[in-house]
Amino acid sequence: MEAAARAKRTVVFAANSAWNILNFRMNLIRALSTEGLNPIALVPPGEGEAELRAAGVPVHILSMSPDDTSPLSGFVLVVRYIQALRTLRPAAFLGFTPKPNIFGSMGASSLGIPVINNVTGLGTAFIHGGLLGALVPNLYRVALRRSHRVFFHNEDDRDVFIARRLVVPEQAAVIPGSGVDLKRFEPSPLPGSVDRLTFLFIGRLLWEKGVGEFVEAARMVRQEVPEARFQVLGPVDTGKRGVPTADIEEWKAKGIIDYLGTATDVRPFIKSADCVVLPSYREGMPRVLLEAAAMARPLIAVDVPGCRQIVREGETGFLAEARSGSSLANKIIEFMNLDPQTRSSMGRRAREVVEVEFSEDLVERAYVQALAEIARPHSSGSANA
Repeated sequence: MEAAARAKRTVVFAANSAWNILNFRMNLIRALSTEGLNPIALVPPGEGEAELRAAGVPVHILSMSPDDTSPLSGFVLVVRYIQALRTLRPAAFLGFTPKPNIFGSMGASSLGIPVINNVTGLGTAFIHGGLLGALVPNLYRVALRRSHRVFFHNEDDRDVFIARRLVVPEQAAVIPGSGVDLKRFEPSPLPGSVDRLTFLFIGRLLWEKGVGEFVEAARMVRQEVPEARFQVLGPVDTGKRGVPTADIEEWKAKGIIDYLGTATDVRPFIKSADCVVLPSYREGMPRVLLEAAAMARPLIAVDVPGCRQIVREGETGFLAEARSGSSLANKIIEFMNLDPQTRSSMGRRAREVVEVEFSEDLVERAYVQALAEIARPHSSGSANA
């Protein structure tokens, strides 16, 4: 690392992948750089690493097995974080995904490094419960007890952590997810087709994202309105929670959905859609809904934490029942029965909401303030200073 960079206050951005930093944190990195800080990505090797370096972000590699949940692997990971942080000597450790938030925070706290966590959602353990669901909250309780600030993306997740005594109220704050870049995602008119509306799902092809319900709703709606189009954009996930490729091929062959593959820029696909649909079982603050709303697209999601914060029933879109393809189909039909002017009005209202409540500027200011508190002598932001 160059001497000029070391002269600045180093801030570590820790996530489970370079891809996560590249796709969700770059504007925050730029904002903190303008504040005289030196952000460094602490990530496993893999997708996005070269792009981060090309963008001028220093990258420090830390070996991590994303699927290994054994106690031994957790202990080893804490040791690896301690070794990396001793080398980097940061002024603050910023965690953005579960393993960095748990094991990275433990390592940072053991070295006296201030910690700021970003809980982007409650994740699989909280959704499905089981042994892992019993273990993870206890790990969070230990890991977060000395954190200066723990950011949540919605009030529901914050309240769960406080109720289960994983954090104290003084630590917790709500930010508008990762925010949305209002200049990059500009409003555009709806396609204007009266007879053939397009409904777009964007996300990793995981069952818990509601892919099954989206396909079920598409099948039901197309029985009544064969002209309706249902598109799916996102990477196939080969893990045990992923939708098998064979299922996707079957849905394509039957004409239920159009699978669009993956894309580095979702804007052209949102622009071509009349409505963006996300039937996810639970979210922190879904970036796809923020980006679609910023482009003045009406939204259909389900009434769960994260989604209900951005989708206002009958105002910016509709909320269906969770895990119900038939309820989702009914909301899609309800949307289709609206006149074009009302659908356009929903999209404009969605844009207005994100302008006021979900701008990236709000997220950046929250981090700048938290880091300023850390820099002050005798900062009182941590619950256990």
